[in-house]
Amino acid sequence: MTSLSLALSDFYSPRKNRSTRLVLHPRDSRGLVTDAAASALDLLKDVQVDAIIGPQKSSQATFVIGLGDAAKVPVISFTATSPSLRPQTPYFVQTALSDAAQVDAVAAIVKYHRWYQVILIYEDSDYGNGIIPYLSNAFQQVNARVSYRSVIPLNLAATNSILDQELDKMKNMQTRVFVVHTTTPLASQIFLKAKEAGMMSEGYVWIVTGGVVNLFYSLDSRIKDSMQGVLSVKPFVRESRKLKSTTPRWKKKFAEINPGITPPPEINLYGLWAYDTLWALAMAAEKTGFREQPNSLQNTSALNSTNIFTTGTSQTDGQEPRQVGIWTPLLQSSSQRNGNKTGFFGDKLDIITWPGNSRNVPKGWEVSPSGKKLKVGIPAKAGFPEFVEVKTDPKTNITNITGLYIKLFESVMAALTYTVQYEYALFEVSNASSAGSYDSFSYQVFNGKYDAVVGDITITAKRSEYLDFTLPIEQGGITMIKKIQHDVETHDEKFFVKPLRKQLWLTAIALFIFTGIALWILEHRFNKDFRGPPSEHLGLIFYIPFMSLVYSNRERIVSNLARLVLVVWVFVVLILNSTYTASLSARFTIDKLGQNADIDVNDLISNGNYVGCREGSFVVDFLKGLGFDESKIKEYKSAEDFHNALSKDEITVMFTRTPYANLFLSKYCKNKTYMRVGSPYITEGVAFVFPKGSPLVADVSRTIIKLTDGHNISKIYEDWIKPTCKEYNPSKDSWTSVKLKSFTLLFAITGGITGTCLVVFLVSYLYNNRDFVWRISNSGATTWSKVRAIFKHFDQRDPKSFRSKQEGENAPPNLNVRSSADQETSSENAASHPSNSAQPESIRVV
Repeated sequence: MTSLSLALSDFYSPRKNRSTRLVLHPRDSRGLVTDAAASALDLLKDVQVDAIIGPQKSSQATFVIGLGDAAKVPVISFTATSPSLRPQTPYFVQTALSDAAQVDAVAAIVKYHRWYQVILIYEDSDYGNGIIPYLSNAFQQVNARVSYRSVIPLNLAATNSILDQELDKMKNMQTRVFVVHTTTPLASQIFLKAKEAGMMSEGYVWIVTGGVVNLFYSLDSRIKDSMQGVLSVKPFVRESRKLKSTTPRWKKKFAEINPGITPPPEINLYGLWAYDTLWALAMAAEKTGFREQPNSLQNTSALNSTNIFTTGTSQTDGQEPRQVGIWTPLLQSSSQRNGNKTGFFGDKLDIITWPGNSRNVPKGWEVSPSGKKLKVGIPAKAGFPEFVEVKTDPKTNITNITGLYIKLFESVMAALTYTVQYEYALFEVSNASSAGSYDSFSYQVFNGKYDAVVGDITITAKRSEYLDFTLPIEQGGITMIKKIQHDVETHDEKFFVKPLRKQLWLTAIALFIFTGIALWILEHRFNKDFRGPPSEHLGLIFYIPFMSLVYSNRERIVSNLARLVLVVWVFVVLILNSTYTASLSARFTIDKLGQNADIDVNDLISNGNYVGCREGSFVVDFLKGLGFDESKIKEYKSAEDFHNALSKDEITVMFTRTPYANLFLSKYCKNKTYMRVGSPYITEGVAFVFPKGSPLVADVSRTIIKLTDGHNISKIYEDWIKPTCKEYNPSKDSWTSVKLKSFTLLFAITGGITGTCLVVFLVSYLYNNRDFVWRISNSGATTWSKVRAIFKHFDQRDPKSFRSKQEGENAPPNLNVRSSADQETSSENAASHPSNSAQPESIRVV
């Protein structure tokens, strides 16, 4: 009433000649809906008022609005703020800001501190229920989830017991961010009870809406103390000259109306709205005289002290709220809504003292609300000890849990920005084997037996319905493995020629013959080992190059050109011999696969082949989905079991996760026994398992990304997964014959050097015997006779090359003088007597 009375006097005191004058007829509804309705009927029927200011509560406003609409009398409320009171009639005006105007500011606080779960506490009334849809949408926009809603009834007899139950329930939840939207009396009870329950200590976050903080001045000191560290939002009131001048008069008016009560230090928000409401109503009366639709009331204000688009954020430090920030709404664009912008002035808040007088920003949740360690389930036996291995010391009975996944989990938890206490618990039965399938294992998290599960747990659609997975820590996929059918082909009659291609064989043989001929030409005139009848000449041509293969030829090489040719040929022989030996060895070592590396799953199904998979794995359901009959699916526990089953042909193909397949092939790769076939099936990877909605999922996933970017995951993987040998891949290791192309350059160099030596020798021979060649070429004999004469001359040995003592003593003088008439006859005689071929050529003296 203070603000209404002050506004009434302020409006009419300087305006004595007003045509209308408002008269107030106050009624007390005592907070009851029925009394509010009765008072409204009395004012409308008996007093016949022209307008109704009120009621105070949203639940009362619903009835009064209906009465005003029926009587065509405007109803104006400055305290009913529920968003459910949207104007459905022109005779209702809501001069207060709707509670929906502050939900984005509350969500901005949650986004600013990166909290991802909140608990809503609200009263079961129109005032409390009306804001909930708006709050839920606002939290959804900032990626925060409402993990629980606590609805407090207004039945005073049951409120205390229900509050105790609800607070105890919320205390045992992981979420530590509470948003309270109730009236001031109920909020007072909540915070007193919360302090008794130890929920106003460090780690907790409490946010209240404007309805509580607007009347904070009216609370006693005990309630204010219980609200230490509570954050609140309310419409921002800007300082103005009129507001400053009005405040002293408002305090004076308050003291007149409420003698004995100390006035508040300032006008509260409801007082400002009441002042502006009556001022606007008086102006409307001057313009319309009432009995008209009150459209002129909207956007009319005397003090103009509240900004509909600006919200102040404050916290209680004991007795009085302290402003820590100013929020303005962002433009509703997707880039800003989903970005880092929050709408706070300067994009930051002042330092906040949280409950428990802590300056550390709460993370918004607790791993274990009860204070117990996180219970992490571990499979008692995994497929490979490299992934998870459980060993128990029989003497000390101490269980040691190691493996790749265990090390990854410990590294991730250690890298979190906060400490998480945890302990391992084995999922087993009395015989220490894995207790059931991995589906039932992971379901224990949903049942609450475990707080998390670590192991070779694959992400599946079925499991994700009741569990939350982190980002994968290892790749997924299903790979098929089969036993290799070897075929050495020992029955091949042409086996010995297959190391080299046909073209290479022919080229090598041609070079072989060419080298033999070259050596004979280069040595025949100078080396007695290359002399003899024509049959021996032919043998030498094939004998010398061939014996070079085993480096055992006894013939001495005397000319430098022949030595050069032989050296080059020996080098070629060495390369050819080594290549042939290596290719032949590879032919014996590398087996030809007896069947194609690709396998058609439909053929396996139609042929009724048995297939194997890991016991309890999701692969069982996967195979059934492919169409395999359950009777054709055999389950095995370990890699040794798979090895025995494949080697004994109990199963045709093994289906397993790709990481298992890689390790299995690496383990059994020495004898080239198994190979992967077909293309892997795409599945999700392995991840850590947490309960649905666990706040640890987001933090653990972000930590996995950081460790992956820093190559820590790869280093851990290399430390634990060490292949024993290279996986056998028949597509890469298959044997092929050596092609001619590999020796093209070598043969070209060899042929070039040999040919060059021959050319040099022949040119030298023709030059040294140029007189003889000139004489033969100018003779009148036939071409064939000339060629025969030159060949016979070439067949003679070079006397300069046979200078041993024995040959020097026995050699007769060969200096003959002949007439030109006897030249032709002597040449023919020399040709007819081979025994004279060793004599030097005749020299004619004129």
